[in-house]
Amino acid sequence: MVKSNQHSQYADQRQVEFETDFLVIQDLIKAYPSGSSNQTVVLDEINLTVGANEFIAIIGHSGCGKSTLLKIVGGLEQATSGEVFLEGKPIKKPGADRMMVFQQYSLLPWLTVRENVRLAVDEVCDRLSPRDRSDLVDEHLAMVNLTAAAAKYPDELSGGMKQRVGIARALAIRPKMLLMDEPFGALDALTRSRLQRQVLDIWERNPQAVMMITHDVDEAIYMADRIVMMTNGPNAHIGEILTVPFAHPRDRAALRESREYYDLRNHALGFLDSYFEQMAG
Repeated sequence: MVKSNQHSQYADQRQVEFETDFLVIQDLIKAYPSGSSNQTVVLDEINLTVGANEFIAIIGHSGCGKSTLLKIVGGLEQATSGEVFLEGKPIKKPGADRMMVFQQYSLLPWLTVRENVRLAVDEVCDRLSPRDRSDLVDEHLAMVNLTAAAAKYPDELSGGMKQRVGIARALAIRPKMLLMDEPFGALDALTRSRLQRQVLDIWERNPQAVMMITHDVDEAIYMADRIVMMTNGPNAHIGEILTVPFAHPRDRAALRESREYYDLRNHALGFLDSYFEQMAG
């Protein structure tokens, strides 16, 4: 039975914690209609806090509601019950303080690289002068090494370059939180590795809250501060949260020589394997 939405005593109880907990997800339930009077619960009692400069990875098998959770944080979907707070304010709709990067590139094909990024900057940063907006675009194209490709159109770009445009576009409006839904999933292994490092370089220079969905345990360990592991859906919930003990910046080769790395990796894979067996059974 899905609980009714109670805006609750939670705001009062956690007001002090909001000063340190940048994003707070409290008792979140998401259900969809199923038949005439039934509901299918996709996410069940999700509770999570994220710090202002924390990088969170979410992993779990398909159908466990990872993307749904990200969309609720982004304001693209509403929870059935529970609350999501950003800096103490409830999230009810999309906002420029949260930007999403999807696996699909979502670029406008009739605009150049520069114009795709500039469109977002013009929409959100309209108080800046045209020169300042142009500088902001140039700065973020340089961040992702796309200055030389600024005048190209999306169909002239590789997959990795398209994804870099999406990342530059998301970062250029200076959001407080970056939401990434398998941003490297469509890329070949070499491009994926390079872009992971590039995103980490940007994040390490300009820390912000990040929630990233991935199916790749190695990617989660390499990039994230904590790994949120989801149980299977329906009625998915957070099964376990792993703290990644490695300081930033990280050296991929050095990590793989660490016993801690393999202990963490095996633990995460064991968790996923146990739920895979439940699916198979």
